[in-house]
Amino acid sequence: MDIALQIVLLIVGFVILIKGADWLIDGASSTASHFKVSKLLIGLTIIAFGTGAPELAVSISSLLSGTTDMLLGNVIGSNILNILLLIGIAAVIKPIRVKKDTVSKELPLLLLISTILIVLFLDTLLMNADANTISRADGIICLLCFSIFLFYIISMARKNRKAKKEVEKPKFKLGISLLLVVIGLAGVVGGAELVVTSASTIASAMGVSDRIIALTIVAFGTSLPELITTIKAAKRGENELLIGNIIGSNIFNICIVLGLPVTLFGTVTPKSFELIDIVMLVGSAAILLLVSRSGRKITRGEGALMLTTFALYYGFLVFTTISALPN
Repeated sequence: MDIALQIVLLIVGFVILIKGADWLIDGASSTASHFKVSKLLIGLTIIAFGTGAPELAVSISSLLSGTTDMLLGNVIGSNILNILLLIGIAAVIKPIRVKKDTVSKELPLLLLISTILIVLFLDTLLMNADANTISRADGIICLLCFSIFLFYIISMARKNRKAKKEVEKPKFKLGISLLLVVIGLAGVVGGAELVVTSASTIASAMGVSDRIIALTIVAFGTSLPELITTIKAAKRGENELLIGNIIGSNIFNICIVLGLPVTLFGTVTPKSFELIDIVMLVGSAAILLLVSRSGRKITRGEGALMLTTFALYYGFLVFTTISALPN
């Protein structure tokens, strides 16, 4: 397909993403006020699951097409990007205050689920197997982890309702708020699909490997909804929506984006993943927990440190990619 057309689709995708994120944030914030629930809860559920739709679509598509490296790379790359790049950018824009319950409950849960994924994946190291695989049994374990997460969310919702905390006045009527959420989600998912498709086509034409495409272009593209939503939320000081979106998206990625397709279609055996990719997945979750614990506020300096860590990792990926390209 004509490269010029792909560039045009790339630009159109970005425009749709940005506008969709505006509507999504406005609608979600107003919806939370109507139902008298915390914005963190909305971020953990509606926004997180909605912005995770592109990753799920890519994962199912990659399994059906036989490109299994895309499946794991999409999840690992998206989760690293969500934390180191997105929260790093947000903290640089404006320091992020993280609530005590988030530091003591949601963030440790994310770290635990990330660690479980690594344990399930490292068959050669832990079980002396011939290859690292994600089996159907592993997928079921991921789904069970998600059920625990859902139980926690339901408990949080009940607790919020009993507390009957004062909430700000809704910006829009309920019907308009829900409509904005739906339109916004459609915008971020549709825009991300345009960006991922066009960017992947260009990269494939250049002879880049599935692992690199998944960890960079696809991961970045499917994380664009979270990126745009995070930047918009940071500028507006919507810290609960911001943190909830990232935590919920990362848990959704591991448990559903990876767990559901593997449970449905069977074992996958990624071929080209390296230890550094796995270390960065757990490391990014650990970094987020550590910086959040320091006074429960992520400073601009800590945001810059996260961005530096992200740049070093992706600089390594770019270097290895260039080295592997044919002369």
